[in-house]
Amino acid sequence: MAIRKILRYPDERLREIAKPVDEVTDEIRQLVEDMAETMYDAPGVGLAATQIGVIKRIFVIDVASDDEPSDLRVFINPEILELDGSQNWSEGCLSFPGVSEEIKRAERVKVRAVGADGKPFELEADGLLAVAIQHENDHLDGVLMIDKLSAIKKRMMGRKLAKATA
Repeated sequence: MAIRKILRYPDERLREIAKPVDEVTDEIRQLVEDMAETMYDAPGVGLAATQIGVIKRIFVIDVASDDEPSDLRVFINPEILELDGSQNWSEGCLSFPGVSEEIKRAERVKVRAVGADGKPFELEADGLLAVAIQHENDHLDGVLMIDKLSAIKKRMMGRKLAKATA
């Protein structure tokens, strides 16, 4: 396993649209392990492959609290099937270190993906897991949380990011 370098905004590679994974190979499973280790080291609750410069449709999420056992979830070639309701959530992002913003997302999500075992699955989620799925799936489409903000909030976020990384 290896900790990978996380790309930071405004790196243009974060805007690349990820390509589907043809087959879950040992190389893909190793990538997933590296992504999980990188996410835990950061620390964060989710990481998309595009955030480490790998343009593949993969993300990992673990929304377990510090006092709970790990609950790593792997999503390969995810497809959002349904979005329902609305919620505002204070989101952070490993590509925007030290910054969080309130983002409007669907309250519930249904997603289809392939796991690290190569088997397809469907999952319905709400709360933080639903937010994380939407956030990481956006990364695979080259969409960043700053894109969800008004012009004023974008400027404020830019200032926060400059202070946080100074």
